[in-house]
Amino acid sequence: MIANIVTAVLLLSGALLALTAAIGIVRFPDTLTRMHAASKPQTLGLLLCLAGAGIQLQHAVDVWMLLLAGLFTGLTAPVVAHRIGRVAYQEQRLRDATIDPDDVETGARD
Repeated sequence: MIANIVTAVLLLSGALLALTAAIGIVRFPDTLTRMHAASKPQTLGLLLCLAGAGIQLQHAVDVWMLLLAGLFTGLTAPVVAHRIGRVAYQEQRLRDATIDPDDVETGARD
């Protein structure tokens, strides 16, 4: 009974985070803010959904597959977000107010 409640809370909160990520991608104005919405809440939402599914399945093989999916998502999402941000910066696809000129390194390698 308690496992079902914990599973339901994890799945609903993960789905809510994924929904907010999707709304953020549609509503935010530029690449960097969309990238933030696509990477952070979406990844956490997926991990919560995987945790809920792992509690419900309880078989070793299934849980290991869910752990691998969560691990690979946790490793690849920040790398993809970094590459998207770097390409957007290099192609100057940013709003002027997004980055403070004092924060940009002088002589950074591209």
